[in-house]
Amino acid sequence: MSLPRGRLRETTPLLSRPNVAFSRSCNLKGVLVRRIPILAWLPLYSWSKLLQDTLAGLTVGLTAIPQGIAYAIVAGLPAQYGLYSGFMGCFVYLIFGSSKDVTVGPTAIMALLTQKHVMKLGEDVAVLICFLSGVVITAMGVLHLGFLVDFISMPVICGFSNAAAVIIATSQLGTLLGIKGRTDSFIDAISHVVEHINETTPWDPLLGVCSMVVLIIFKKLPGKKLGTLLEKFMWLVSIARNAIVVMAGILIAYVLSSYDIKPFQITGNITEGLPLFSLPPFSIVNGNHTYTFLELVSELGSSAISIPLIAILESVAIAKAFAKGKTLDANQEMLALGFCNFFGSFVKSMPVTGSFTRTAVNNASGVKTPMGGLITGGLVLLACGLLTSTFAFIPKATLAAVIIIAMYYMFEVNIFVVLWRTKKIDLVPLTVTLLCCLVVGLEYGMIAGIAVNLILLLYFAARPGILIEERIVDDLTVLFVSPKQSLSFPAAEYLRERVMSWCDKRPGNLPVVVEGRHVLRIDATVAKNLTLLLTDLAARDQKLVFWNWCEDARRTLICYEPSLATYCRSSGSIAQLFSGNTGDTVVR
Repeated sequence: MSLPRGRLRETTPLLSRPNVAFSRSCNLKGVLVRRIPILAWLPLYSWSKLLQDTLAGLTVGLTAIPQGIAYAIVAGLPAQYGLYSGFMGCFVYLIFGSSKDVTVGPTAIMALLTQKHVMKLGEDVAVLICFLSGVVITAMGVLHLGFLVDFISMPVICGFSNAAAVIIATSQLGTLLGIKGRTDSFIDAISHVVEHINETTPWDPLLGVCSMVVLIIFKKLPGKKLGTLLEKFMWLVSIARNAIVVMAGILIAYVLSSYDIKPFQITGNITEGLPLFSLPPFSIVNGNHTYTFLELVSELGSSAISIPLIAILESVAIAKAFAKGKTLDANQEMLALGFCNFFGSFVKSMPVTGSFTRTAVNNASGVKTPMGGLITGGLVLLACGLLTSTFAFIPKATLAAVIIIAMYYMFEVNIFVVLWRTKKIDLVPLTVTLLCCLVVGLEYGMIAGIAVNLILLLYFAARPGILIEERIVDDLTVLFVSPKQSLSFPAAEYLRERVMSWCDKRPGNLPVVVEGRHVLRIDATVAKNLTLLLTDLAARDQKLVFWNWCEDARRTLICYEPSLATYCRSSGSIAQLFSGNTGDTVVR
């Protein structure tokens, strides 16, 4: 017995509603899992993974603590700010991060970019930069603006990172030699050492050089995480070398000070306890002037954008390097990094990003999930709350040694050889970026490198490779012209000039074949200049054929000048092309 038609219409939507609700539920779940990755891996977590993550987290923590203190000093901040910056990023990335290996925290480049503003406006500006970086990075992630990073090429990135390594290393030369005073640039650091070389103390350089030698030896120790007991021990010593050297320096300084012997400059008192959870400073009092929020943003200038961009560049590059073939959602990484900075600013953090050194240690330690960050952050919090009085005895020369050795391994000498061997023109943006960063400043050096890259990009777009040669095909001599890439308006006049210049040097009226096999698209300017080329050749009694052009390019030509339809061919012999008897179908 069949239902009335009207009844069927009433029941059909009711039957489909559960499917619609289920579909919406699945979509919502998928979005939540994609944007909060902890929801995907936490239900599958196991005790064996916790054991591996705990080992990795402790190992990374032993690296993060001395590095955090060292990078705070690079930024011109009190040492405790390095600890304040070391835990919130770990906790937030645990929830929002999509890579198990990446460790977020203070880095040398972020410290160096922050330094000049700290020296001018005081400690609070570092926290404000952290907040602004979080807002900018999060906004870019929401708007999917990560493609902007693609405009920064590998030579520019290498030039920038090499310059940063040189600037940071030279800024520690004075400290290594026991010379007091701060410097704010590469030239300033060199001149400061030269001018005050007579103030060099005997014991600071000795301790610093010995620390550097030990760090290098420990790094080269052979060992395997899953080998014999000795190999495991040597591997652990190699991974935790920074912490071992710093603890040895603390022990030496403490023992000597107990006998009232103080041969080294030490870090001094570090504020005890955990930072208060409070709003970032939106106004800063420096000297006799109170800077409002808008004045602070104006003082930061381009840094308000360049620091977040460089943080994104560094973190996403590290995440991609350790992805190992897995797909990486760059926008999710940007959101995670933005949240790390945003929430970090509430606990007095300086700007943070992914750290290559600590990420490499995390990976080498066999981390299984981002849960390792919870252990690392907890260890940093423990040090912040209980060990600050001990850190007061850290010799400055030891920290300088840790920083200099880290920068030594950060400097990529091999990139010059690689670029010379592969594409010599890429040495231009690399060299410009490196020199401008050293002489003018990191931000301006980056801008100069990008500008040079864009100029080269525009130059090659305006001067594409064009093959022009005489060929004998089917007993017919023709002038064969083949652009090696798509043509845009800057290249239009260049193509026409090259062809006419060649024709002027060759007497006679050779037919011209312009092959479009590599031309995927053209614009109206190119179509106009090809029409003019046809006119110019016709005045010389030379025939022209556009051969094997793709449908899109031919359509652009014909739409611009319908008469060009008779000159577009894609089949037949060369002789037939110029006899006009090809039977070819023209795309209109």
